[in-house]
Amino acid sequence: MQTAIKQQLQAALAQRRAQQRCRQLTTMTALNATEILFQGQRYLSFSSNDYLGLSHHPQVLDALRNAELAGSKASPLVTGYSAAHADLAAQLSHDLQRDRVLLFSSAFAANTGALATLGGYYDALWLDRLSHASLISGARQSGTATRRFPHQNFKQLQDRHLKSSSAQLVVVESVYSMDGDELDHAGFRQMIAAPQVDGYIDDAHGFGVTGEAGLGCCAVYSQTTLPLVSLAFGKATGVAGGALAVSEDVADYLINFCPEFIYSTAMPASQARAIQAAINVMQSAEGEQLRSRLRESIAQFQEGCAALQLPVSPSDHAIQTLLVGSDEAAVKYSERLRAAGIWCSAIRPPTVPEGSARLRITLTAAHSHAQINELIQALAVVREQA
Repeated sequence: MQTAIKQQLQAALAQRRAQQRCRQLTTMTALNATEILFQGQRYLSFSSNDYLGLSHHPQVLDALRNAELAGSKASPLVTGYSAAHADLAAQLSHDLQRDRVLLFSSAFAANTGALATLGGYYDALWLDRLSHASLISGARQSGTATRRFPHQNFKQLQDRHLKSSSAQLVVVESVYSMDGDELDHAGFRQMIAAPQVDGYIDDAHGFGVTGEAGLGCCAVYSQTTLPLVSLAFGKATGVAGGALAVSEDVADYLINFCPEFIYSTAMPASQARAIQAAINVMQSAEGEQLRSRLRESIAQFQEGCAALQLPVSPSDHAIQTLLVGSDEAAVKYSERLRAAGIWCSAIRPPTVPEGSARLRITLTAAHSHAQINELIQALAVVREQA
């Protein structure tokens, strides 16, 4: 690499380090659904998106081990689409009451591909201020004017910007990943009722834990009302990958024009089988018990923090937020928790807005009553040390 370019890269990294925002890879071992091993030390983890603990479920692991093929060997349109992929897509299409479901290697690829490919047909794309990076990336690639509106402020968006008769797409999330607040469904539903407005929901953090049988936003919106939904299989489902739930014509268009679908190697067949096994558990009586246990854990955490006056943001989702403010303080909170045997990552800008560095705490159905109490007490001690 040219010296001048290397110097610019090094300067950018040096600035990140000075701000205490430099990211780095951390190699760890998952011991079970709630504990990890890092450099020989065992930690109680509250930084996983495995909300139902399905990443360690016997049925999911058996499906992964017993799949007929390890990898897909090609893109879906060459020879990479196997019976495992077709079975998963067909089940999701039936359960979500959508014409088609297209599988992607990641939820990031699904969001980016969908908005980059379809966004050009709209006159404007409107994204919530707290939209995920994948949504922003796809919208920008579409070439259509992309605007951000204040978080969940649908009234302002409707009153000021959606009076035009031109085609508009409003992009939101069912649950926002850094705050754990759920979509204002009433406001969103009213807005997309306008004939010139279509809606797109990224259901990454809702699928599996919200809606009837964990079916997320597809349980409350028909395909006619909500034409575009993206899913993530690395959250409550406990595996990896993503999908788009769409109508027949949109699916055919994406198959022919979406680069992320056409040119990417399909997810491994073993992965598709594991996802299907996780979805079967998710929709079973056991899945409902897991969601009930998760709700109990959330209530216990919120009540425990309130009793100790810990400034945790209100949230009915597994994602819980302790706003700290400065980057330095967030890092110190995380380090002190780690010294107490608890792994809870500090989240800093640019992932979150300036001045809103935080601990992003994620609860799971696998966490015990005692483990959550341990976290609450540790947070109280760390706050006293601040």
